[in-house]
Amino acid sequence: MGRDATKACENVCFRCRKEAAKYDDRLSSRERAAEMLGISVSSLADYELGVTKVIPVDKIVLMADLYKAPELKVWYCSNECPIGRGYPLPDTEPTTVESVALRLIRMLRQSEVENVREALIDITADGVITADETPDLVEILEFVDELIAAAGELKLIGSKIVNGVSDG
Repeated sequence: MGRDATKACENVCFRCRKEAAKYDDRLSSRERAAEMLGISVSSLADYELGVTKVIPVDKIVLMADLYKAPELKVWYCSNECPIGRGYPLPDTEPTTVESVALRLIRMLRQSEVENVREALIDITADGVITADETPDLVEILEFVDELIAAAGELKLIGSKIVNGVSDG
């Protein structure tokens, strides 16, 4: 890797391959990984060094599956996909299953959910959302975004555990 090592270390594709190499030493070399992915070594190098501006989505899916790194798909959707950038997605650097579960449980406290439910009923009951109700609706949507992101992060970590990859 030589002079490109520092630049590659910052790249999510490179990091995921190196993490996967801990479980599958065939992925230690870019040459073997490229062969397993069915792409050229230069293409994989370009992906890992950030030379390729937008990696083809099918290659991201292949890498995510081979590396057992669903966070690659999340990274792609939140950074490269113009549609996905507008939706709440989990962090691509998941923490631990315990911390995510606790965050999600905290958000799902009955009193918290009840407050959101009551506010949503109040705002939408008449079928019209007025200007004075808009700030409350924005707050509800922010809560929903946080809930979606936390649930997505739990799913991300859970899928890694199910695939036999430790949880951070």
